[in-house]
Amino acid sequence: MAGAETVSVGFWVNAGARDEHHAEHGLAHMLEHMAFKGTAQRSAADIAREVEDKGGYINAHTSREETAYYLRLMAEDLDFGIDLLADILINSTYPEDEIDREKGVIIQEIGQAMDTPDDVVFDLFQQVSHPANPMGRPILGTVDCVSAFSRDDLFAFQRRYYAASSIVVSAAGRVDHDKLVPMVEAAFAGLDDAATPTPRLAPTWPGEAQSRREIMTRDLEQAHLVVGLPGLSFADEDRLALSALAIMYGGGMSSRLFQEAREKRGLCYSVFAFGQSFSDSGVMAVYAGTSQDDTSEMIKLAGQELVDLAGHATPEETVRAVAQMRASLRMQQESVTNVGEAMARQMMIYGELKSPSQWLAEMDAITVDDIRRVAAGLLTHGPVLAGIGPGQGRDWLDEDALKACFAA
Repeated sequence: MAGAETVSVGFWVNAGARDEHHAEHGLAHMLEHMAFKGTAQRSAADIAREVEDKGGYINAHTSREETAYYLRLMAEDLDFGIDLLADILINSTYPEDEIDREKGVIIQEIGQAMDTPDDVVFDLFQQVSHPANPMGRPILGTVDCVSAFSRDDLFAFQRRYYAASSIVVSAAGRVDHDKLVPMVEAAFAGLDDAATPTPRLAPTWPGEAQSRREIMTRDLEQAHLVVGLPGLSFADEDRLALSALAIMYGGGMSSRLFQEAREKRGLCYSVFAFGQSFSDSGVMAVYAGTSQDDTSEMIKLAGQELVDLAGHATPEETVRAVAQMRASLRMQQESVTNVGEAMARQMMIYGELKSPSQWLAEMDAITVDDIRRVAAGLLTHGPVLAGIGPGQGRDWLDEDALKACFAA
């Protein structure tokens, strides 16, 4: 990246919370935590000190389909970064005392999430929209599962997924690819070649006979809701059109939901729509925080606006959404961290990289007819509702009323 003085480097593992067996709920996330707790060469304190001695920053995250470990460093310290990442990947020892301590940390993290209603409602939405599937479980796991994990469990999950065939190494910034590759080859030489993943079970949207509504009663000032429909996978050729639709629907201050729900009706402070894609599925949903008395109006409005987009999306809205997508891509290209992460995800999803010009061309090809067609396709499925707030579940729309809101 011309002009960059730093480098972002990391490894992305094609395994996340959806790849856990039933008794492993939360194990992918715990393994991510434990990567920084010591190797055969470095203690947990050594890892932290060595990174910060270089003025660097190290972090990791776990999602439903990936686990990532990454460093931001000055470019001249890239060799150190590669060595450290390979060390925590290949040589982590998972000391028993650190496991016990980290269980307590994660249990506190679970408690913190449970105290945050706009976190809880997203987990409820995943649960009701992906019934009986690992995709429907919270990434953090449960207190009971986390408390039961052993050192052997960590090593077993690592052996199953943390091998070369499931890992992408990505670096962006002031980096020379021809120098990076042999550096990675040498540092990661001790890594197993092939992972032995458990096949993923594709989620199915709840059918007519299954519950599509999950309401949690809690003494809060606001009601928090997520209402949505099945979206598109990463592989779907309409995924970018869905992204544009999400922007038009509720992706910014000019979006329909922001203007109608907040600016005109004063129903909420926060409202947004989002499309979330996975390797074999996806969701399109709306989040809003509103008063208990206004939940029904808010849900009805979400349905009305999507129905109207399916029939009456305008060329002007489409042009505006594409402009936001183009600008977002250009802005991401100025961040070494964002570029490194985007490259890793593209390699895992598509097996190749697309240039920014290719992405821009695909965005420019989106038409208002695409938006209407994609919106209409979403409405062929029944919506799912998750909510948390004061009052009883009967105060929210029932399933028949909910379905009627999203009827084309």
